[in-house]
Amino acid sequence: MSFPKKGKFFPKDNGYTGNGRHEPNNWFAAEIASTLKRSLGDSRAGAKIVASWTGANEKTVKNWFAGRYGPSGEHLVALARHSDEVLGMFLAMAGREELMAATKLAAAEQAIEELLVAVRRLTADDEPDDTEASPDGADFTVRK
Repeated sequence: MSFPKKGKFFPKDNGYTGNGRHEPNNWFAAEIASTLKRSLGDSRAGAKIVASWTGANEKTVKNWFAGRYGPSGEHLVALARHSDEVLGMFLAMAGREELMAATKLAAAEQAIEELLVAVRRLTADDEPDDTEASPDGADFTVRK
């Protein structure tokens, strides 16, 4: 039994063109691919990193990078957990860009707090102890 002449390929409605390639009509997969390439580069190392983040097969991740398919829900959550760019892209696709601005603001506040703690530690370490005197007897105490 042989295939009929017109029945060998999937219909083009499914995105299959008959020449072994898929049409780029899946905007979600295309957005994921461009975001992953922008943040991690289009290399094998990037695919390995994403595979370790998500627990997905490396071949599956390479399909994400190529834009053939997009990640499932749990894989998308894992990507957003590890990549701010994927999170931003997802929020933009959902029309919720203002949430990304709030996330960046919270991250900036956290960074400022950490910087203040580091500065306070430095100033606390710079205060001289009464037990330590300079070898030549000079007074380096800062008066307020």
